[in-house]
Formats: sequence, structure tokens, C-alpha cells
Amino acid sequence: MSLATEQRKIEVSKFLKNVRSLAGPVEVSRSNIEKIKDSLVTMASKKELWCEDEFPAPIGDSVQTRYLISQDDDDSYALYLNVMHTGKTSPPHNHTTWACIAAAEGEEYNYLFSSEDEGPLVPGVRKINPSETIIVKPGQGIGLLQDDIHSIAINEGESTRHLHLYGRGLETLTKRLMWDKELTSCKYFVMDVKTTK
Repeated sequence: MSLATEQRKIEVSKFLKNVRSLAGPVEVSRSNIEKIKDSLVTMASKKELWCEDEFPAPIGDSVQTRYLISQDDDDSYALYLNVMHTGKTSPPHNHTTWACIAAAEGEEYNYLFSSEDEGPLVPGVRKINPSETIIVKPGQGIGLLQDDIHSIAINEGESTRHLHLYGRGLETLTKRLMWDKELTSCKYFVMDVKTTK
């Protein structure tokens, strides 16, 4: 085990112990998500733990590699490192669990949306409108609750290295929704990137 791997294991363990004390795997408050986000920003700032040697950037036509860093045995508290190139985008989507994103390197544009209708999010006609843009970059992250809707884009620069933390593992989130380009209807989200473990 390399020194960086050993140090990362220690740091991630301490970080996740703190996260578990703040929030359950599904429910979290707006206040607590901010505390988790700030803790993740600190974790991401330890750039030596997320280096190219241990987590290579995608090659060829690929614009994203997602590495699983840690996940509890019951698929909760899933921490990933996303290494992405310019051109990576995602459609507007929710997560059905809370999520936080923080940057070790590079900028990820997060576009937030609000729904015109109240009530549970289900597939079908559901118009949303752009509401805010947050740039996730070193020192600045984002926290999202289970029904928050966002899209991402890597608009400029070289590879980004960002930590993504979810209350539940991505592969278990079968009821996530994604919106069409017109922002008027949604359907179940299908992941297009496999996680590297």
C-alpha cells in the first residue's frame, strides 16, 4: 500500500465518520448539507490524495472516469472521484438522495433548476426553469437535497478532479429523473458511465 493510499484511507475514514454524525443516508437538512459540503471541500483540498498516478484521467474519446473511493456495505455514504474533461455535460436531473460536490482541480458548472409545480417528482410532464449557476472549483462546493435538480458542464480548461458524495450509491438510485432539452418533461435517468472500483 502506497503512502498516499494509506493516508487517503485514514482521511476518508475520519471524513465519513463526521458525515455519518451529521446525516442519514437519505434524509438531511439544508443546514446539515452545508456542513457536509464544507467538510468535503476540505477533503478535496488535499490534492495529493487524488493524483493522476493513482486515478488516471480518461483517454481517447472518453470524457469521464468515475472512481469509487468508499461505500458502506449497505450501499450508503458513497464517495466517488470524478475525473472529467472539457465537453462533459449531464442533462438536468435529481438524485433521490442528498449529494455534495467539491473540487480538487478544475471547474464544474452546476446549473440549478426549480420546478413550476409542487408535489413529488415523477416521470411525465414537469416543467422546470433555470434558477442559479454555481461553479464548483477548489475552495467552493455545492450541496444538494434529494429533490434538488441540477445539470453539470465542464466548459473550459483541462481535466477536473472532483469528489462527489451521495447518501446512497449511484447504482442503487433507480428512480432518478432526467429532463429533456426543452425542460418540459422527465423520465428515469440512465447512467452512461460505469464506476471503476
